[in-house]
Amino acid sequence: MNTITVKDGTTIYYKDWGTGQPIVFSHGWPLTADAWDAQMVFFGQKGYRVIAHDRRGNGRSSQPWDGNEMNTYADDLAALIEALDLKEAVLMGHSTGGGEVARYLGRHGTKRVSKAILAGAVPPLMLKTDSNPGGLPLSVFDGIRAGVLADRSQFYKDLSLPFYGYNRPNAKISQGVRDNFWLQGMEGAVKSQYDTVKAFSETDFTEDLKKIDIPTLILHGDDDQIVPIGAAGLMSAKIVKNAKLKVYPGYPHGMCQIHADEINADVLAFLKG
Repeated sequence: MNTITVKDGTTIYYKDWGTGQPIVFSHGWPLTADAWDAQMVFFGQKGYRVIAHDRRGNGRSSQPWDGNEMNTYADDLAALIEALDLKEAVLMGHSTGGGEVARYLGRHGTKRVSKAILAGAVPPLMLKTDSNPGGLPLSVFDGIRAGVLADRSQFYKDLSLPFYGYNRPNAKISQGVRDNFWLQGMEGAVKSQYDTVKAFSETDFTEDLKKIDIPTLILHGDDDQIVPIGAAGLMSAKIVKNAKLKVYPGYPHGMCQIHADEINADVLAFLKG
């Protein structure tokens, strides 16, 4: 397996396919690099080098007790980019992975990065606060944590419904997509996944977004039940300088998987533009 070992001894697994300009994918919670299958094959076939890692505590990476927060996630990503000596890379992050990308750019800058894509991403801040009245109340995230601890397997099976919009009337449900979501979730460490709820919900990425000085594409479904667009994509697009915003009517959080053809085409156009 392709792995790197970061400074605290954690092993990070990654896929590295193809040749050409590199695209580095950061996955959402509680998934793995496999969530990017449709993008990895598509862009690999288009002549890009495609790279995706399992975040610490998830998938095939090791499962440390500590470090399940955004600064460390961003530093792990930086370690991978440095180890592979990537230049002119494109960073694409979904959900929690979008927070990882934003924090990477805020902490490590853009010297190795040419463009960024945030898809259904958590920035600038998911939690409802006095200064972020459009966010979600803490009770929502307490409920997620309780579900993870009480019966993680059933919780992920249930979560796959709103994640892909399969709880909407007349939704065309794929049991395979639901099973894949559950499988990826169960490959991870419960401690990491529990901790990551705080990381994706309470981290404020506003200052990171302000530092982004490269072309940035923000993609969000307006029926995202996991990361509602109002306090996420719409706000990020106002903060990131010259960001391009694409809103998908009726699309759910898991749009990169179940609407891959449209997402991939829009990302390709952005990369070639």
